[in-house]
Amino acid sequence: MVKTGFNIGKLFFKNPVLTASGTCGYGQELKDFLPPEKLGGIILKGMTNEPREGNPYPRMAETPSGMLNSVGLQNKGFDYFEKYIYPQIKSFDTNIIININGNTIEDYVELASKVTTLEKIPAIELNISCPNVKMGGMAFGTNPDTARKVISAVRKVYPHVLIVKLSPNVTSIEEFAKIAEDNGADSISLINTFLGMSIDVKRMRPSLATVTGGLSGPAIKPLALRMVWQAAKSVKIPVIGIGGIMNAFDALEFIMAGATAIQVGTALFIDPQAPLKIIHGIEQFLLEKGITDYSNLIGCINK
Repeated sequence: MVKTGFNIGKLFFKNPVLTASGTCGYGQELKDFLPPEKLGGIILKGMTNEPREGNPYPRMAETPSGMLNSVGLQNKGFDYFEKYIYPQIKSFDTNIIININGNTIEDYVELASKVTTLEKIPAIELNISCPNVKMGGMAFGTNPDTARKVISAVRKVYPHVLIVKLSPNVTSIEEFAKIAEDNGADSISLINTFLGMSIDVKRMRPSLATVTGGLSGPAIKPLALRMVWQAAKSVKIPVIGIGGIMNAFDALEFIMAGATAIQVGTALFIDPQAPLKIIHGIEQFLLEKGITDYSNLIGCINK
């Protein structure tokens, strides 16, 4: 037997494998492929106060070793979620975490306040990669001042575990990791997708209706791994690694670089059982190495 559990703040996770936001809907979709209770946690698709239709089609495109998406946070809003979705998933025996988004700081604060009323949602993932409409569309997470303001504002109204999801489209990931920590985050998750584009040569048009979109998948893993390593060395709060994790050895790389937990995203589109295989692979690695507590692996390359 090996120990794979850990805490973020007061919240216990049975193992370090979570799903990434936007890749498993509201978690109901997973039930046909795996028992949700086997996972450390489920990060639900991005949510906003109001319903959003998302971006026009086409909004997904395959790229070498990855994919581009510009879904645009399509969702039916908090009220619909609370009435119709939450009753169906609140019995899942795992940590259900809502990824929250907004156009303004006030949007984030309002939504975070609403989430506190949901007893079975023990944490939120604060996505600060959304555009701030009051600043001409600049993403909150790429400007130190707006990042600081939105994190501290949400912290004041949200009493439970606060995970801040960082954008990779910044000059210094360490700076933003510290901003999150200094303004009350219990954990940071990184990275969100890289901005990229693709052109359909036969059609002589961009592959996406929005021209650019978020790049995810194995293509970004070395970049994500480097940023997780940098962030983990600059903060004391737990780091959750994201970016091109397809198997257990990918996950172990992130853990050895300093991640306390990892999120599986694009891999779910190829193999919905990938998270279970990753959990099993981590446990097998620990057994083979004679390591009884996986926490001894966290950041081991720096020890």
